[in-house]
Amino acid sequence: MATNDGSKDGHDSILEPLCFPEVPLGVCGAEARHHPPPEPSLLCLFCSESTPLSQKDALLKHLLLQHKLLIADVKLIAELPQYLLYWKGRFLEQPVTDFCSVFRTNSTGPVEKQEEYFLLCDVLPEDRLLREKLQQKRLETVLEQQQVERDNTTFQRICMFCNEEFTGNRSSLLNHMAREHSFSIGLPDNVVFCEDFLDTLQNKLDNLQCLYCEKTFRDKTTLKDHMRKKNHRRINASNQEYDRFYVINYLELGKTWEEVQSEDDREFVEDDDDDWSDWRAHPVSVVCLFCDHQSETMEQIYTHMKEAHGFDLHKLRTDLNLRFYQQIKLVNFIRRQIHQSSCYGCQEKFDSKAEVLGHIQAQGHVMKLPDVSTWDQPQYYFPTYENDALLCTLSDSDADEDQETNHSLDVPVIAEDVSDLRELRQSSVLRKLLKNRS
Repeated sequence: MATNDGSKDGHDSILEPLCFPEVPLGVCGAEARHHPPPEPSLLCLFCSESTPLSQKDALLKHLLLQHKLLIADVKLIAELPQYLLYWKGRFLEQPVTDFCSVFRTNSTGPVEKQEEYFLLCDVLPEDRLLREKLQQKRLETVLEQQQVERDNTTFQRICMFCNEEFTGNRSSLLNHMAREHSFSIGLPDNVVFCEDFLDTLQNKLDNLQCLYCEKTFRDKTTLKDHMRKKNHRRINASNQEYDRFYVINYLELGKTWEEVQSEDDREFVEDDDDDWSDWRAHPVSVVCLFCDHQSETMEQIYTHMKEAHGFDLHKLRTDLNLRFYQQIKLVNFIRRQIHQSSCYGCQEKFDSKAEVLGHIQAQGHVMKLPDVSTWDQPQYYFPTYENDALLCTLSDSDADEDQETNHSLDVPVIAEDVSDLRELRQSSVLRKLLKNRS
């Protein structure tokens, strides 16, 4: 495991993304975890049978085998306990055939071998209205919870990857994990039930389980090495366990985030209008070079660095005529120096990151770079932080294209006159060369 020892000679030979120290035993977010509320029960629509919500498949099987009832699209029902409770009351008032479609098995066989099954689905207007009301109620609850979390300033938790504690707003921890550990669960405003989300992830790490492939390893060192080498410092988007932590999954009735995105793609394909003026890419969560600020677009992050820190990457690229890979090495160099609490302009070392940032601002070293030989080295091809989105947005220098154009203009090319092919055969340069060679 590569570590940063902050050696006095300032020599930096790290050729791989940084790894961070283990979380001390007994220090985790467990102290801040709350006890979950009692799990709601699911009631059978016809008898006294009930099961916990987590075992809903058992109740659905009971309804199908014992009562010949099938509920369509159960996974898309917002509040299943309330849904079942409503229909349990309705079936006590009226027979099930007043609400459900009836299917008869073995319809061409003897009557005694035929069985009737009932389908409860949103084709029935009453069922559709119930599902919409439950969806709307859940959405309102989720949005209220999201707003509470956004405004909460009493958040307190220790990072899953290091022993640093964060208090105040949840965004400070999420931005820290994205910046310092290259681990992002999305923009803070897109996340809901954040405490439960972090508890879920922490439990997986405590059980030595990879957050992406969910394989179990023998110790924490092996797990961290695996997650770094395999680029598994992320969550698996296909794991439906995480769906409830993202607001997008609550927005439309009966649709998951994958279906919403696929519908958006179809709209673009089927639309004959080629106007893409309202198109907007998915957020990239680019992290500032100097602080934990994240932005959804490159224009925003460049503007932030220029206005908040006085750092103009575009100007440096133009003034120094930096090629693409030189820009990559410069960004990795600056990130590495700041992480090591060292001023990239004068190479002076400090005890903390806050001190070096204060020095850079006070001494006006924001736009001061050392000699190009200091940072234009092969070791800075390697990213300081994995999944550094800033590296993916750097552009090639226009000077490269101009230089190639000028080279091509330096060599004049004169075409031979091909209007008279017979004359061309007699006077062609190629014919003369062949004759001389003979």
